[in-house]
Amino acid sequence: MPKKLLAFLMLIAAVFLCAPVFAQSGYTSIPGGIRVKLSSGNTLQVTAMGKSVIHVQRSHDILNAQKSLMVMDSNTKADYSVTKKQGHVSVKTSAVEAVVSLADGSIIFTDAAGKLLSAATKSDFTPVSNGGETSWQLQQYFTSSPTEAFYGLGQHQEGLMNYKGYQVNLSQYNTDVAIPFMVSNKNYGILWDNYSITKVGDVRAYQPLSGLKLISKTGDEGWLTASYVSLNDSTKVFVQRPESVLDYAFLKDQDKFPAGVKLGDSRVIYEGSLASGYAGVHKFHLKYSGYIKIWVDGKLVANKWRQAWNPGSQIFEVNFQKDKTQPVRIEWIPDGGEAYLALNWLPPLSAKEQNEMAFSSEAGDLIDYYFIAGANADEVISGYRTLTGKATLLPKWAYGFWQSRERYKTQDEILSTIKEFRKRKIPIDNIVLDWSYWKQDQWGSQEFDETRFPDATGMIKSLHNDYHAHFMISVWPKFYKGTANYDYLNSKGLLYKRNIADARRDWIGKGYESTFYDAYNPQARAEVWSMMNKHLYSKGIDAWWMDASEPDLHSNLDVETRKTTFTPTYLGSSTKYFNAFALENAHGIYEGQRGTNPSARVFTLTRSAYGGMQRYAAATWSGDIASRWEDLKAQIPAGLNFSLSGMPYWTMDIGGFSVERRYEKPSAENLDEWRELNTRWYQYGAFVPLFRQHGQYPFREIYNIAPEGHKAYKSMLYYNKLRYRLMPYIYSLAGETYHSNYTLMRGLVMDFGADTAVNNIADQYMFGPSLLINPVTDYRAVSRKVYLPKGANWYDLYTGKLFKGGNTITADAPYERMPIFVKQGAIIPFGPEIQYTAEKTDGIITVFVYTGANGSFSLYEDEGLNYNYEKGQFSTIPLKYNNASGELTIGARKGSYPGISSQRKFKIVWVTESSGASTDIDKQQGQTVTYTGKLLTIKRKY
Repeated sequence: MPKKLLAFLMLIAAVFLCAPVFAQSGYTSIPGGIRVKLSSGNTLQVTAMGKSVIHVQRSHDILNAQKSLMVMDSNTKADYSVTKKQGHVSVKTSAVEAVVSLADGSIIFTDAAGKLLSAATKSDFTPVSNGGETSWQLQQYFTSSPTEAFYGLGQHQEGLMNYKGYQVNLSQYNTDVAIPFMVSNKNYGILWDNYSITKVGDVRAYQPLSGLKLISKTGDEGWLTASYVSLNDSTKVFVQRPESVLDYAFLKDQDKFPAGVKLGDSRVIYEGSLASGYAGVHKFHLKYSGYIKIWVDGKLVANKWRQAWNPGSQIFEVNFQKDKTQPVRIEWIPDGGEAYLALNWLPPLSAKEQNEMAFSSEAGDLIDYYFIAGANADEVISGYRTLTGKATLLPKWAYGFWQSRERYKTQDEILSTIKEFRKRKIPIDNIVLDWSYWKQDQWGSQEFDETRFPDATGMIKSLHNDYHAHFMISVWPKFYKGTANYDYLNSKGLLYKRNIADARRDWIGKGYESTFYDAYNPQARAEVWSMMNKHLYSKGIDAWWMDASEPDLHSNLDVETRKTTFTPTYLGSSTKYFNAFALENAHGIYEGQRGTNPSARVFTLTRSAYGGMQRYAAATWSGDIASRWEDLKAQIPAGLNFSLSGMPYWTMDIGGFSVERRYEKPSAENLDEWRELNTRWYQYGAFVPLFRQHGQYPFREIYNIAPEGHKAYKSMLYYNKLRYRLMPYIYSLAGETYHSNYTLMRGLVMDFGADTAVNNIADQYMFGPSLLINPVTDYRAVSRKVYLPKGANWYDLYTGKLFKGGNTITADAPYERMPIFVKQGAIIPFGPEIQYTAEKTDGIITVFVYTGANGSFSLYEDEGLNYNYEKGQFSTIPLKYNNASGELTIGARKGSYPGISSQRKFKIVWVTESSGASTDIDKQQGQTVTYTGKLLTIKRKY
């Protein structure tokens, strides 16, 4: 028996078979389950919520029900049974069982077949007071098997797919999104109902670098040698000093640097050696801005860049032998006036710690979580959405292409850009107006600067009527002191006070005093929507871009300062509700717009998110990331884990947001790299739920990236058009996301969970059930390794060549193409070539059938703009392929909606091992049939 598995089984035995510490307690039956008063004084409640969900609440003393922001009020009932066992009591449904120890309240969770999923073991309560509000620091430990993998937990930028053995810090920050929902490859999930900063997984505190043995470059023990050297003259040393703690993480730490040294003119070099009293793999957490390289024992373990005002993070690992020194060298170019650098570490996990994971929250009234079981990840995510709300359908145009820029400064720039797209026949559905369309001193006024936008209403009308485009606008939860909106909200007591009292100014012009509104206050939400409706929505705005929704009033404030800036909230201390601002901010927009105009779908893009936000028609983007190859690569697992958190709508800035200066006035070599980076990013961006281009200078319109004849331009146009041809496929998956809790962007574990080879794959994924997407993330690469999962064979999308599953291949990846493979048995509907999603909605559908295995697909259609789909006004057309008979069945249409076409033409293209294939869709040989809504069977002819 493997040692790790033996250790795990011994842990389970220790928890449940050892003599109890406390005398056994009884239980009381309650609706849905049981309540237990434990000898420790804790109260434990375990109830069934639907067939697959067990709700667990544990209080230090009396159990008082708390109002959840994530979980909706529900009358969900389950058929369940309660069975007394020796020293235990079981709450069981048809899908999951919780066996509770009456001695200490520990719980074993199993599936319907009795297979062990996990066990809740130790629970800890530590009293804490925040601004006079008393509550508890909370910890709950769970067992974890050696081969287990953990996903979800929001969006994080360290490049990790599987979080087993790592610490995930759930704390809202620009580029990091905290969602307290974890999914295991053992087909269960845990929704942790808490709103404070929470650590998940390995919850030990990171240690400062001084916890290791440090030796300077001259052999002195206790520090590393830090040399602050002229950036332009390496022989000129400004300062050399000993440093044993690298902790320059926030604005408050800037005065720790040597006095008189201009970091923007400096290169900082740390030299010496490290040793540890522990043997094994140590995890290091790096926070950085500027350029950073780290070598340990001669191996480059970090090589990053991030803009100065928005530091990034990385986790890297180093294997130490006990007490053996390893040389270390850190080269850091701060690359700006502000400079951020922090390096901390964790020792190796013990054998016991390797077989557990935990949730550890800063504040809460009780331990409160939902254990969700399922046959697969989709069922687990469905359980999450049953609790927290369905993901609403976005307006159909939102699934098309969006063009954005930081920023279009005038009305003419908006109109001339959309005009250029239409002239060049580059498909587009949405153009976005970023911040600062107001007068400089009027942030929060929500009024256009009329000198730059003389007729905003007319501009929007022209976008709609002349260019068939939609218009999204940036709205912050921020209000400048002295604006009419500020004065009104302040008079009602609906604003946070501290930033005004501190007289902290922002970074615009001379700097202005401002604060945010209290989104936890229902009156504040209503008043802010009323302002948005009056000043913006009434002009014809289609969608909202809710920026800085962490909330982030000023970049790089430390966490404690951020808390003081946003406390108290309407609901309680900012410590207790730190993570949920974005949820309530989206809540107000959704309820406000639906109340104002019930017939138009709401759509919000927000930089932060929290559990349940999918019910508010909100999508999230990955924040102000950098335009670097490593940042492109990091987006893939970031987006996949966000999707595995139950949140189906995610996007990012194609091309990255902030650029290195070498791209602003590039040499020929740098220009070549810039174009290739954007091309590769665009190829990937065409296959995420929302297809959106945005960034700082250089401008990101494809014609500004490269001229029309350039291969970068041609490749980006190709993938844009392919996205639009795939609209019947994409919108059908969006329909399934609402009606069946589906997920568009899928980590491989979702569809190939039995194939353990996929557990840690962070750079491949499924887009829907059929398309295996393999982004290219290395400069000048013309091929890449692709793992083709077991359980299926795979067609090359571009050639039709068939490959056997369960193998790693070297796939061709010329500059113009990203490797994409199609699952054998797939049925993919392609629409006509269009310039926007509402064009040719009844055009011919070309159905590619990838033969060799049975397959099915449901073609979903509705009106695309309203909420009639919630009332049953939509249609589905089932497509089924029987490989043995070689027949495709187009089933009878189910359902209807206003404006539905009475008949459709379908062209069937059969892809076989020998036929070949091409994405030149209209030139493919096929069989064309007329469909009137009744069943059709088409026999394969070739």
